[in-house]
Amino acid sequence: MKKLFGLSAAVLLLPAAAWAQSKDETEIRRLEELEINTVQRGDTAALLSLWAPQFVVNNPYGQIVTRPQIFGFIRQGQIDYSTVKRIVERVTVVDNLAVAMGREIVTPQRGTEFAGKTETRQYTDVWLKTRAGWRLTARQATITSLK
Repeated sequence: MKKLFGLSAAVLLLPAAAWAQSKDETEIRRLEELEINTVQRGDTAALLSLWAPQFVVNNPYGQIVTRPQIFGFIRQGQIDYSTVKRIVERVTVVDNLAVAMGREIVTPQRGTEFAGKTETRQYTDVWLKTRAGWRLTARQATITSLK
């Protein structure tokens, strides 16, 4: 009887755990879309609320850069896209950590490297849940195709 009760309790509690993870995954997917569109707009004020102060990136050009350096690149026009598309292929949430992985297709413009070409990248984003909400903390992106 105890085994049956334990099994019944586990079956009843499982959907609640799945829902909690699903809610976080949905939020990370929303933030992924918001973040790439905010980068495209060059909205550094909005990025302050999305990126952790210690945000670090291993960028597609082989550089490890920090949030202040990225803001400088945006202000100097070195990060400037005419089109962006992010395809989130997987989100894994463990406690207060979320990892999003997928592909991006971007078209740099004006004074950026590869202006006018289409870059396809594989990326990994690491989000940390803080008191203020989810913050993008680390990122890695690699160009897999340039046309």
